[in-house]
Amino acid sequence: MARKQFDLIVFDWDGTLMDSTATIVKCIQAAARDLGLPIPQDRAASYVIGLGLQEAMEAVLPKLDPKYYPRMVERYRYHYLTQDHELTLFDGVREMLTELSHDGYFLAVATGKSRVGLNRALDIAKLLSLFDATRCADETFSKPHPAMLQELTRELGQDMKRTVMIGDTTHDLQMAANAGAAGIAVRYGAHPAHELDALMPMYSAASVAELRDWLNQNA
Repeated sequence: MARKQFDLIVFDWDGTLMDSTATIVKCIQAAARDLGLPIPQDRAASYVIGLGLQEAMEAVLPKLDPKYYPRMVERYRYHYLTQDHELTLFDGVREMLTELSHDGYFLAVATGKSRVGLNRALDIAKLLSLFDATRCADETFSKPHPAMLQELTRELGQDMKRTVMIGDTTHDLQMAANAGAAGIAVRYGAHPAHELDALMPMYSAASVAELRDWLNQNA
């Protein structure tokens, strides 16, 4: 079947493929509690999901003495690593990715996770073999800088105009816009629908099933 629009489909990880938003929020809050710092509200903690860890901690508690940010990162990692083996993919993700791979699309991940964190997550989810390339925030610039998408397209020899970024945050959609790629929003993750819609994604999916159907018809 002839390609309609895209050759490379890039996914965010947390909140897009992995059902981890609530756990990340709780771990950010637990890290602040450990250090006796102000505990961010759920909304503030969920907003920084998708950024690199250091950038996320600076954004969620912007008025701290800078010495606290590395300690926040360390405590966050401690709490997250005690729970990440319990996290699951959203229903339908494995089937969607398998189908896209079999249909000949290049698949990639662009995430705010560290390389160690993403490799651990891919291994636990048994998805390593489905992705052609991945990029993490500790390897390059954090979202919404376009570097992750620029590097992925170069690595895979793909055209940015035939690349789509799929994510649950405004950081993902802004990165896509900054890179000159298309952007698709999913409304079941960290950022509210009205904030995603304000960035005018080409499509906004309320579920993995909706996303899969749209990709089958339009990608």
